[in-house]
Amino acid sequence: MSAALPSDPADLFEVARAGNQSALARLLTLIERGGPRSRAVAALAFRTGDTAYSVGITGAPGAGKSTLTDRLITCARTRGLDGSDRVAVLAIDPSSPYSGGAILGDRVRMPSHALDDRVFIRSMATRGHLGGLSVAVPDAVRVLAAVGMPVVLVETVGVGQQEVEVAAATDTTIVVVNPGWGDAIQANKAGLLEIADLFVINKADRPGARETRRDLELMLELTDLGDWRPPIVETVASAGEGVDALWDVIEEHRNHQIESGMLVELRRQRLEREFHQILMARLAEQIDELMTTTPFAGVTSALAAGDLDPYQAADRLLAGLRDASDPLDPPDPLDPPSTA
Repeated sequence: MSAALPSDPADLFEVARAGNQSALARLLTLIERGGPRSRAVAALAFRTGDTAYSVGITGAPGAGKSTLTDRLITCARTRGLDGSDRVAVLAIDPSSPYSGGAILGDRVRMPSHALDDRVFIRSMATRGHLGGLSVAVPDAVRVLAAVGMPVVLVETVGVGQQEVEVAAATDTTIVVVNPGWGDAIQANKAGLLEIADLFVINKADRPGARETRRDLELMLELTDLGDWRPPIVETVASAGEGVDALWDVIEEHRNHQIESGMLVELRRQRLEREFHQILMARLAEQIDELMTTTPFAGVTSALAAGDLDPYQAADRLLAGLRDASDPLDPPDPLDPPSTA
């Protein structure tokens, strides 16, 4: 019988770093659930300074992203990155309205690697994490990096705003389309052109692949791309065709980022956005709490009566928020809770 896992986040973290995948799964569950223990795990991972190269894979449902991800796992295992053949996958699924957990199974869609101890696959849902998936995913990637995963593949279910934001919060973002995928207007609406570092035309053995490539190339011609033009790679993931070439392009993009200094800058900008998202979410929580206190409970009534305009009401709440907080002395998530 296996030993019980420790409940303390710091102890659990050390067990996970020693290679225990059950401990790693428990850490990611804590990240998803949010709250003080989630913050403690995120802080532990952040303080290691370890980083993983993350690849986001997004596209419309049915584009073949899971099959493509499964094939990329094989590339990561056989070709490796920075001398390691370990790889992790975060499959970002919609949340169940009942349990809050991911609806789709983690290993169901990638069965060929289910028993490989060098591969870690996890479905992830929003649950209670402060700031939602756009913050929970970076925390999860940092945890995976801290336990020795040099490559993290982040696959999203669809191309809604949330999925696009999550995929864009990676070092290389792949947008997967199929032949007959649609016109340039729809692509721009989804924001895909803005986030794509490379395009994959999957199921390229079907009619319309040539036209899809032409449409993508036309859109790229009309877009200000900077010093990296997103390549277009054709694959048939179900047969493994074109996946090695796709891995070549991923490595090419990574090398370009490192040599140009863009990888460091990209990660700095992401961390800044993450900080902003967390700050906004925490401020929203504090404002909601402040609205229930006696001095501010009547603000909405005063608005309705015309005694305050919205700007005056906001100023009054913000003044109360400043008086109630000390931004120079925040609690450390690793400190034990006060018993006073």
